[in-house]
Amino acid sequence: MLLSRNYPPSAALAPYVRRHYVFDARLPDDFTLIDRLLSETAFIRILLKGDWLAETAPGEWQGAGPVVLFGPNARPLPVRVAGPFLVIGVAIRPSGWRSVFGCPASECADRMEPLGEHWGEAAAMLLEEVAGAADDAAIVAAIERALADQIVRHGDLPTDTPMRAFEDIARHDSTIRVADAAAKLGLSARQMERQCNAGFGHSPKAVLRRSRFLDMAQAMRGFSSPSDEELAALRYFDQSHLNREFRRFIGMTPGAFAQAQTPLLTAGLKLRADGLS
Repeated sequence: MLLSRNYPPSAALAPYVRRHYVFDARLPDDFTLIDRLLSETAFIRILLKGDWLAETAPGEWQGAGPVVLFGPNARPLPVRVAGPFLVIGVAIRPSGWRSVFGCPASECADRMEPLGEHWGEAAAMLLEEVAGAADDAAIVAAIERALADQIVRHGDLPTDTPMRAFEDIARHDSTIRVADAAAKLGLSARQMERQCNAGFGHSPKAVLRRSRFLDMAQAMRGFSSPSDEELAALRYFDQSHLNREFRRFIGMTPGAFAQAQTPLLTAGLKLRADGLS
């Protein structure tokens, strides 16, 4: 059974954090779960229980320690976990990325790496605090203290206001043309490209394609009821286009996805549908 709990960030951290999560999977010791991860934000995940690995190359499964940065992904990340697991997650807003990490998000795109490579000893200290926390409230407080320290460390940089607006555009109007989105934000095409790569880790076109796929996947899993007009807008040019996008973002055809068991991805889609991811 996969249980999830989620919490909003504090007012002070809301410009940088979308949501805090606790995923608790009470699975048999000999059970191995294989799934794919794909989301619209980068994540810090603290693995308190479970043996987590990711497929970093075909047939090559590697871990990144107990405190992991999952960079913004435009392709599915296959993951494998053995036995029961307990994972603490925090979703980093693209508009707050540079304030927390001090580097372009494109440097971490489609990668899973130890958080210590960016935070040094602060990552180990975070693990110790979270592992010793008495309850979820204490876990969230420990994470927010660590994030606040990093924001100060990187010069208390302001968040990227246009990218915060683009986050909402991608979530709610994924079929918009990039040029129209840039015009709404008051950015030139070059500015839009540069700021998207810095905050989202990918081009604006890739960001919108990913959100459009997730909109469709969410509908296919029964978590949203788009109107006929909205569904028509989501439809792709033809079946080959639809197949191509599904293979890109989930590694299978729409038909295979409809039949596949994807507990981790499905949990993320449900949170997204509820406005909680």
